[in-house]
Amino acid sequence: MIPDPLPSHWLTMHGLVVSVALLVYVFNTHVLRQRRPPASAIAWVLFIVLLPYVALPAFLLLGARKLARPSTIAPAVARPLADDGHWAAATIVSLRQPAPAAYRALQLHRDGQHALEALMRTIEGAQSTLDLCTFILGRDGPGQMVVDRLVAKAEQGVRVRLMLDGMGSLMQRPPKLVSLMRAGAEFARFVPPLHSPIRGRTNLRDHRKMLIADAGLPSAHLWCGGRNLAPEYFMGSPGQAPWRDLSFDLGGAFVQQASDLFEHDWSFARGIPVPPRTMHESDNAGPAHSADGAQLVASGPDQADDTVLALLLTAAYRARARIVLATPYFVPDAALLMALCLAARRGVAVDLLVPARSNHRLSDVARGRALRLLALAGGRIWLAPGMMHAKLAVFDDTMALSGSANLDSRSLFLNYELMCAFHRAPDVQRFSDWFEQECTTAQPYVAKAPGLVRDIAEGMLLWLGFQL
Repeated sequence: MIPDPLPSHWLTMHGLVVSVALLVYVFNTHVLRQRRPPASAIAWVLFIVLLPYVALPAFLLLGARKLARPSTIAPAVARPLADDGHWAAATIVSLRQPAPAAYRALQLHRDGQHALEALMRTIEGAQSTLDLCTFILGRDGPGQMVVDRLVAKAEQGVRVRLMLDGMGSLMQRPPKLVSLMRAGAEFARFVPPLHSPIRGRTNLRDHRKMLIADAGLPSAHLWCGGRNLAPEYFMGSPGQAPWRDLSFDLGGAFVQQASDLFEHDWSFARGIPVPPRTMHESDNAGPAHSADGAQLVASGPDQADDTVLALLLTAAYRARARIVLATPYFVPDAALLMALCLAARRGVAVDLLVPARSNHRLSDVARGRALRLLALAGGRIWLAPGMMHAKLAVFDDTMALSGSANLDSRSLFLNYELMCAFHRAPDVQRFSDWFEQECTTAQPYVAKAPGLVRDIAEGMLLWLGFQL
């Protein structure tokens, strides 16, 4: 017996759902100016056509990566810098980021204990304001210590503001903040989970990490880097060594760039207009000579460009002698991987440090294809024992880039990230020395051809990884 065909009204309804889902995709892409790589765009369209009932909710939750922008955007034009031919500084300015600013007393933290001590000194030294932004604020250890110190400073009359990411708060529950609020501190949660999916905010995470003391004053100080405020990033736990990570602190006019970014994020999180930037004494000092200054590089949905990716691509093609990279998750997009492979093929020494096994097993599987291609091109890959969470990119003696961004699609395309670019040659060398020290305990990676199942798994994860 031949089964009856589907009733025509069901086919009509299915076609209507597909049409609506495609219209939502087109509206999001064109009107909200959501640029996507071709492979991602094709994958979403096929997903919507084949499984619209699953694809439409998934797209509303995960599909957006840029905030809505005006239909016309002023062209980016690099402002004149000191006549020293410093391409890195000029590239950053052309991406609508600040010009180089002077900084002083840069300290790279040699381990978690040193980083924690610097963090506490920054809090204790604050006389006027304390602004803290972090992805994870752990319930125990450093997280509770930080909250206790912030309570004490707020009770002393210091203005304290704390901003936590909504997804990060789910990954690790933060300490109770009642005492902090009672002391007069202010709190904001950046994009609470499942908040306003139509605006495309659910899948966009604030991964920036910074503590700013006394913004706008001569004593202004910044603590920054890749560390979240949880035990594994500082002292570890019983039976578990602390993660290897990279953070730093400094003072000077450069701190104002981080403060301006915090104000921008704070206003967005609180749903209030971004206040006009006020003049500070540091503004009157004039731009620093690009070879002696530092620049903040913000990346994410609030930026017109994929700034960190664009800077990495430019730097990879401009490098002449050496490229140094450290990241816990190495799942670059095709353009960045090609730039690194071409650099290695033309004789640039490309060194990459990743953990032998990270805390995300799926990322370790997805990175296999990129590692093999880079090794085949002549790059050297080092596998660090334990968990290595640092984020670093050094190009010749021209620029060191460090902060919160990983070399994966989530950091480069979706997250709100913060990197600091240093141009002073002795400090660039200090970051390079940190890398060399970390490699002393690492083992060289040996590329092996994958089996069929592994190859298929890598391909699937590379597609899913852009959204997850």
